[in-house]
Amino acid sequence: MLDLPDRRLNAYRTDLAEERLRGVVEAPNYVTGTAGIICVPVVQMRARPELECGTDTELLLGETVRVLDTGAGWAWVKADFDDYVGYIPDYAVSPVVRSLTHIVTAPRTFIYSGPDLKFPTVQALSMGNRIAVIDERETRGTRYFLMEGGQAVIANHCAEVGQPLSGDYVAIAERFLETPYLWGGRSGFGIDCSGLVQLSMMMTGRSVPRDTDMQASGLGTPIDRNELNRGDLVFWKGHVAIMEDEKTLLHANGHTMSVSHEGLEESIQRIGWLYNKPTGFRRP
Repeated sequence: MLDLPDRRLNAYRTDLAEERLRGVVEAPNYVTGTAGIICVPVVQMRARPELECGTDTELLLGETVRVLDTGAGWAWVKADFDDYVGYIPDYAVSPVVRSLTHIVTAPRTFIYSGPDLKFPTVQALSMGNRIAVIDERETRGTRYFLMEGGQAVIANHCAEVGQPLSGDYVAIAERFLETPYLWGGRSGFGIDCSGLVQLSMMMTGRSVPRDTDMQASGLGTPIDRNELNRGDLVFWKGHVAIMEDEKTLLHANGHTMSVSHEGLEESIQRIGWLYNKPTGFRRP
């Protein structure tokens, strides 16, 4: 039996495949897809168009995708950022109609009905969400970015798209402390171990693979355990943690069900009974 391409990064079904896989997989039809943009703060992506199917990853407001097929309330898409393929509800994607100017840099923030913190909130946003700012205004010493329809967001919770944050991605990851652990999560509302690595590095301008096995095989370079320093990564089978310094790590984990600090030695002992010893160490 021929080895098929990784279905997480390659779009193919028995009836349809992306055009670049012509000659690699057999399908009666091949498509290039159409451009789309995520229009809700966070949407879960699944391997099958079924709500009962577990979450593989999440897409964030303003991220672009290729829409390969739609039907029965679902859109089959491929994310432009990390090439992840899956199904999302069709209401979560719309045609690209405008450029987005700013990206949310706070772990979580709100859209208000107008430029005043006492006004009602319209929506909650996560770090990594992208918005279109058309104006700005100051109210009682607080600066707001205005969006279409007069809705507003706190200006210092955002940065211009294309202007990465500080190169220390660990400092960004630390801002997610106590964020709930969520399998497949990739936002300030809930995040998993590899999602924390990907989102934190994305905010510094780096393109990073999504899943732990992808990061373990292709992110940065291997190092020895005695070389571990701030920013290095520790991998177990199905898990990744970020070193804060030579002795302490930070990770989204199912033990505390949150993003938390833990000593390296303590984590190796605790995780070992279930997942054995670390499988590798890398410097991204």
